[in-house]
Amino acid sequence: MIGKGVKASVGLLWAVAVAIAPASAGAQNKELSDKSVTMLMQYAWAMTPAKFTTPQGKVIEVDKNKPKDVIIPLDVAREVIRVGRLSAYAQICELGEEQTANYQTLMRREAAKKKWSDQQMLYITQLHLFTVMTLTGKVQLVERDGDKQVVMKEGAPPKSETCTDTERKKIQAQIMSYVNTQPAPATQAETKATTQKK
Repeated sequence: MIGKGVKASVGLLWAVAVAIAPASAGAQNKELSDKSVTMLMQYAWAMTPAKFTTPQGKVIEVDKNKPKDVIIPLDVAREVIRVGRLSAYAQICELGEEQTANYQTLMRREAAKKKWSDQQMLYITQLHLFTVMTLTGKVQLVERDGDKQVVMKEGAPPKSETCTDTERKKIQAQIMSYVNTQPAPATQAETKATTQKK
């Protein structure tokens, strides 16, 4: 269902972008509908590569014919998208450090759950990335062989949104709140001790 639905629903991308992009950077607390979350999940799946090499040299292979083995539950996806929205607003407000901290906190938190495969962690990264790209104008629709497809734009998009000092401070506060409410990542000693108990 996920694979086949992407091209058919691609025209609705802009409706999703509107749904996840309120009028100002400071007003992003609106809850997404299940339909919008599902659509973003579909696009993120379409963007997930079949093979990916991490910066540490680890190769992750994804069977694109088995989305159910990789795609995360809707409630988790909604949280990833929520964090992605914050990352996008941080980018719009030119808050690079906060954007990085926001993303890293998300990934540490999901890794700490110890329930996701490497493929699912890659998918979480793609879902976060696609949310950011949608809000910052780095994806576009192009027609290929009669089908409209989502593609990444090359280079930086023209800056269409601005961020006031008030909005910037609000985004900073929201990200710092998110970062500080997450449990600190386990140290290697703590992880080893937990493993030995099992």
